[in-house]
Amino acid sequence: MEATHMLKGFKEFIMRGNVVDLAVAVVIGAAFSKIVNALVDGFINPFIAAIFGKTDISGVWNFEINGAKFSIGLILQAALNFLFVAAAIYFFIVMPLNKFAERRRRGEEPEPETTPLTADQELLTEIRDLLRTRQP
Repeated sequence: MEATHMLKGFKEFIMRGNVVDLAVAVVIGAAFSKIVNALVDGFINPFIAAIFGKTDISGVWNFEINGAKFSIGLILQAALNFLFVAAAIYFFIVMPLNKFAERRRRGEEPEPETTPLTADQELLTEIRDLLRTRQP
């Protein structure tokens, strides 16, 4: 009896919308990160190299104290990589999608077509609407 209760609780946990949504977000995020990294490695870093002659500053400001190695350039490189990724996401993904949504609100872009409801879906919609009208 205890094991079935545990399995039921586990099933409820897994089937919660937020857990499934989170799993989907992680998978999509992993796939999307490859696109962003390719954009940074294939366009932004070579662009910086064309201007400044180096794509990597991790080798600057390195020093050693009592055998411990410190690298300020490594920290700066990580911060720059973060800014490059954030800029790539903003300028190539967020900004165009915001422009598209703005045009859609103004009526310049048509709304996506919806598929017609099946007979079961229409019946469920009617039942839902009737239940809403009955609530106090």
